Amino acid sequence: MIKTGKYIKRLAESTLFVKLNSSGCVLVTGPKFCGKSTMCKQYAKSIVELKSTNSIKLANADPKSALIGSFPHLIDEWQKAPDIWNEIKDDLDKDYQFGKYILTGSTTPIDPSRIQHSGAGRISTMILKPFSLFESGESKGLVSLSNLFLNPNQDIKTIYSNQNDISLNDIAFLICRGGWPISLKAKKEFAINATTNYYEGLFVVENENDDFVLFLKNKNIELLQIILKSFARNISTQSKKTKMIADILDSGFRNKLDDDTFLTYEKTLKDLFIIYDMPAWNLNLRSTVSVRTSPTHHFIDTSIATAALGIGPSDLLNDLNSFGFFFEDFAVRDISVYADAIGGRLKHYRDSSGQEVDVIVELADGEYGAIEIKIASEDNINHAISSLQKFEQKIIKSNLKKPKFKMIITSHGACYKTNDGIFVVPINCLKN
Repeated sequence: MIKTGKYIKRLAESTLFVKLNSSGCVLVTGPKFCGKSTMCKQYAKSIVELKSTNSIKLANADPKSALIGSFPHLIDEWQKAPDIWNEIKDDLDKDYQFGKYILTGSTTPIDPSRIQHSGAGRISTMILKPFSLFESGESKGLVSLSNLFLNPNQDIKTIYSNQNDISLNDIAFLICRGGWPISLKAKKEFAINATTNYYEGLFVVENENDDFVLFLKNKNIELLQIILKSFARNISTQSKKTKMIADILDSGFRNKLDDDTFLTYEKTLKDLFIIYDMPAWNLNLRSTVSVRTSPTHHFIDTSIATAALGIGPSDLLNDLNSFGFFFEDFAVRDISVYADAIGGRLKHYRDSSGQEVDVIVELADGEYGAIEIKIASEDNINHAISSLQKFEQKIIKSNLKKPKFKMIITSHGACYKTNDGIFVVPINCLKN
């Protein structure tokens, strides 16, 4: 293990451990500065860092040299010398051992043509996301996602509103601060500034070895930021690209923007692990209702969206309708981290009747849980309870498997189980 100073454990470590013991190489991807290298150094016995001009030139001239070291051998920012992928694949073909290599990268390779082999069966992948509230020590962890799947009929400890010390103001702060290691290290009064600095540095190329230099080459940075702002304004929605393009044109930022250009820039933002689409959950319902297949737009961390729009906690509190969309994205971040730790995937449900479920957590065996996400209020919670009940009735009528559990994740307030078995859980009471 390579020492990295004070270290905060990550839930993703369990995934990395399993993959190191079941594949020859593990590729750990994720956004810039989310802690990939720091986590992987806890498991590596040697490391090559492709950060300096000389190390990058050497790795491109002689990619095999980057493989030299004790196993597990970590190659940090491997995508700067993409031929390393082929060398690792060839090495594993000749001498397959579990846990030989760990690769980390903040971007996907800019030139996929240089990767000749898929790595299937040899190289497994995982994404490291920013810290969840449980990992940062800001969730009580009273309700476990994995335990809900194991025992959906369990009772949970009731916490009354006056016993939960988190407020809506706190949630607004946490959304804007994000789960970035650098923001967690900063004093509270400077934490959002640290996140703002992180955002502003995303699109600044300081030198030829900058992580994003190849992605930003020949790109109009202003347009990239404008498109990112459009995704931020449409956070947690299924807005179509045509609507987003029209919004950009109506705002006066541009007088022309074709579909191909928009899609190219959208792909760049996805390749940089800034935004992603949550897929729809497809069902074969026995009714005239059709299931919508449009994905939901999300950010890897909601703080990038707030920073892109230049809004802070007070702005969220002054517009509770918009706050709801940002809170949904924030909750999805934590749920996704917890789901990753138990091998789950996130999807969403929406049909032509307007019936929605914000998050479906689906396990590999087909079991799933249905989750609604709401800013805490009596009306919002009652609406979510009704919505989950109607969703379950549709499932029953179609002779499909019922959700293992139904849950409402709230911004703050009480934690309890309703009389009809729905779990109402503040975001700061949830864990994996």
